[in-house]
Amino acid sequence: MKKSTTLIFSILLTFSVCQSQDEVVNLKNSLTTHSLGLVGSSEDVVTESSSGIVLMGGSTDVEDALRWMIKKSGGGDFVIIRSSGSTGYNDYIYNLGGLNSVETFLLDSREKANDPAVGKRLREAEAVFIAGGDQSNYVKFWSGTEVSAAIQYLVEEKKIPIGGTSAGCAVLSEYVFDAKEGSALSDKVLLNPYHTTVSLSKSFINLPYLKNVIADQHYSQRGREGRHMVFMARMIKDFGITNAKGIGVDEKTAVCIDENGNAIVYGSGNAYFIQSKGLLPEKYENAQPLQWNHNQEALSVKIVAGNTAGNPAFNLSQWPTAADQYWYVEEGVLKRRNN
Repeated sequence: MKKSTTLIFSILLTFSVCQSQDEVVNLKNSLTTHSLGLVGSSEDVVTESSSGIVLMGGSTDVEDALRWMIKKSGGGDFVIIRSSGSTGYNDYIYNLGGLNSVETFLLDSREKANDPAVGKRLREAEAVFIAGGDQSNYVKFWSGTEVSAAIQYLVEEKKIPIGGTSAGCAVLSEYVFDAKEGSALSDKVLLNPYHTTVSLSKSFINLPYLKNVIADQHYSQRGREGRHMVFMARMIKDFGITNAKGIGVDEKTAVCIDENGNAIVYGSGNAYFIQSKGLLPEKYENAQPLQWNHNQEALSVKIVAGNTAGNPAFNLSQWPTAADQYWYVEEGVLKRRNN
């Protein structure tokens, strides 16, 4: 009887070990399949990181903002996630110095985004950056998956820097222009705020200091101020957000927000911090030009120029009451008034 018991125990132990080894192999295979490549050490490290957010406006990346993220990572593992593209960031970011590794994952399906191996690797990161691409795919592929759960863990528990550029920036604010119906053009949506391209949703990530905020990128270069006003009007009218805010970021520019809410602007363009008074547009109807005036003060706008040193803006827990400009819309035409 004793020999039989010992034999059964040995068989069960062997099965358990084999099963564990198979799980490890499966995790490694998943990482190999979804990873576009890694530079640096493949051994995980744990460093002392601190929270931060980077909103980058697209086009040429802002090196100073990436260095800011690296410093906040404590020199740990830097992970890039995307749904298209290649490994262009790996060598570039690693060569900025001070990191254990840089790795890029291509997550172009919900199946990949729900892979436990991907979730595990993300949770080991000390910095995560979302590349440019198509935010409709990010919303479609990543919402409610291991990816979104892992990022939320990194934000709330591990407290690491999270950043994104272009489409990657778009999904970081609480409200997102999700581009499910294609790009929204200012001249079209100002004439019809219910144009089919105006598709908004809530982000799959909850970041501090970006509540009731919608971000937009490639800002002045693509004339996105007008559509941004439409997005904010929709937030007030359709989502009931009485204190809707917006952050617009020019190309080659980045807004970096530290763990205390202090924002600085790096780069060669401007960042636009926009506040509404929570007042509904005077006219907001399907197939009719937007009218949002309110004594030519529908939105107050603080404009902060970027530079290589990082130009301090303000603390996002208390947005400034003093405006550089006021923006308003008369019969579908965006107008500006200097304060």
